[in-house]
Amino acid sequence: MFGKKMVVDLIDRSAENDRDRRNFLKAAGIGGLAVAGTAAAVGAGATSASAAEAPSDGAVLNFALNLEYLEAQYYSFAVNGRGIPTSLTDGSGKMGGVTGGHAVPFKSRVLRRYAQEIAGDELAHVKFLRTALGGAKVAQPQIDLRDSFTAAAQAAGLIGAGEKFDPFADENSFLLGAFIFEDVGVTAYKGAAPLITNKTYLEAAAGILSVEAYHAGIVRSALFERGLQPQAGKISWARDSLDGKTMLDQGLYLDGRANLVPTDENGITFSRTPGQVLNIAYLNPAAVSKGGFFPTGVNGAVTMSDANA
Repeated sequence: MFGKKMVVDLIDRSAENDRDRRNFLKAAGIGGLAVAGTAAAVGAGATSASAAEAPSDGAVLNFALNLEYLEAQYYSFAVNGRGIPTSLTDGSGKMGGVTGGHAVPFKSRVLRRYAQEIAGDELAHVKFLRTALGGAKVAQPQIDLRDSFTAAAQAAGLIGAGEKFDPFADENSFLLGAFIFEDVGVTAYKGAAPLITNKTYLEAAAGILSVEAYHAGIVRSALFERGLQPQAGKISWARDSLDGKTMLDQGLYLDGRANLVPTDENGITFSRTPGQVLNIAYLNPAAVSKGGFFPTGVNGAVTMSDANA
């Protein structure tokens, strides 16, 4: 099923050791692949110049892990009133805690079930990526679920100066809070796809991408059903103002019609670079290394946002 070239590729694109690579294969459900003998293949000159210049697949997956920490914490607080276990937050880099967050007083049984399922998925993503990365996994950085949402809501024009936005206060606020980063997750994974050369890694990332797309669809549909199109449109505009001059982000209305699935004319979702994703996560259109939802920055090799200011 997996030939010599596949094994060599695993070595070429990974900064991890043999044990870490076995962890990834185990997490991906391919635990039977032996790693023995691959060192000789690498010694024979398997690593290409292009692979050396590109960010390692491990760096890309660790970047994704930072985002998964954020999403997992958000939904865990919303449905459980507490964050994810601290045993799932250690790793390389400075480990941080979570500011803000509390249980959402759900009134809708359906919405509560949506949130519970998404919370379970995001926790599973954290566990999977941590296992996949093994000893190379990054720790959870400091996460702000309080002031960041107020800053984002003010930037979007949802609230005025001096007002506060609590995404855990009620169901509508919870959905708007989720909308701030759900679409971003989809475009982040799509944008990362060209950076991943290992097919096993790519398949895993594609699997997470599809789940994030399902989540975004649930959130967009729920917002539409509740008549929150104007508020969602403001959030979409705010994201677009942060990640560059090209207007790609889409709200829930487009050309006077419902727009639950944001795509281009070919029916394809657009992409964001890691830097653009961090522009939104840091709530800053400039090239910075911290801010917003990650007040001390993210952990790993990819930490800078793009210069769009």
